This record gives sequence, structure tokens and C-alpha cells, in this order.
Amino acid sequence: MGIASNNLKGIVAATVLLVTFSTSCLAQQADSRDESQLLEQLAQSTPDQAIGIDRQLKALWSLSGSASADLLLERGRDALDDGDAMAAIEHLTALTDHAPGFAEGWHLRASAFFGMERFGMAAADLEHALTLNPNNYEAIYGLGLIFEIVGQPDKAFEAYQRALAIHPHHEEVTNAVNRLKPQVEGSAL
Repeated sequence: MGIASNNLKGIVAATVLLVTFSTSCLAQQADSRDESQLLEQLAQSTPDQAIGIDRQLKALWSLSGSASADLLLERGRDALDDGDAMAAIEHLTALTDHAPGFAEGWHLRASAFFGMERFGMAAADLEHALTLNPNNYEAIYGLGLIFEIVGQPDKAFEAYQRALAIHPHHEEVTNAVNRLKPQVEGSAL
């Protein structure tokens, strides 16, 4: 009887542990699909926590809900990774034609245009992406870069501050703000 009692206690403890762990994992999965909750967590995160939340947001924003759109997005990313901006633009144009409400298609095509120094076209795609997803701090950062390149530091600084308000630990945006701050706000004597 004592052995059975010990085994039963072990089984109950293992079951409680399994249920607790499963519930925690399910809650984490649910969180990774809740953009507003992830954005709230990102705004209040430490730099280390921000890395994982950033990854979850980017994964969430890359979900199109369509196998053909996902394929076009993947092909566009692969072409960009291979340095073939023209092929990327072809795939991503097909994507934006196929799924005009999918913000990440516009955002990624803007990256391809940016790489080809077609800043007007990149800015137009970023603005369209931000109309669909105004919280995409990467798109806001990209718009800031374009403003900076075309000699509009005030607009660039404003875009960077907007991106930092969403993702306060974004290293490139922080560097850009620090780089432009003296120019925009003036230098201390």
C-alpha cells in the first residue's frame, strides 16, 4: 500500500506539472498571435526580452493566410538574400497584386526598391505598408532612412522617434536618433 501511495503521489505531481506546463505553453502561443499584447510587452520589455518579442512580431506580420502569397513572399526574400533585387521586385509585385492587403509584401518590396536606390518607390511602398500596419517599426525606420538620405533630417528624426515609441530597444533606430539629434535639436555649447 505504501508503494502504491508513493507512485500515486508521483503520478499526481507529474500530472499537475504537465498541466501547468501545457497551460503555460498554450498561453505563450496565444500571446505570439496577439499583436496588441506583443506590442505592449515590447514597449515595456528589457533589451533581452525585446529580441524574442521582436522575432514573434515579425513572424506574425509575415503570416499572409495564403499559401501562394507565402510562396511569393519566400521567393522575394530569397531573391533579396541572393542580391537579386530585380527578381525580388518581380516576386513581390506579384505578391502585392495577389494580396494587396498584406502589409509585409509592400514592406519587403520597399526594401528591394531601397536597395536599388529607387527611394520614391520605396517610400510609396512603405507608406502603403504603414497604412495597412501602422505599428511596423521596421517600415517606419525604413521611411526615416529615406528621409535622411534625401536630406530631410527633421522628418527622419520624427520617424525614428515614432519607431522607438513602439520598439524602444531597436538598436539601429537608437543609433539613428543619436546620430541626428544634434543636427535636429542643435548642439550644446
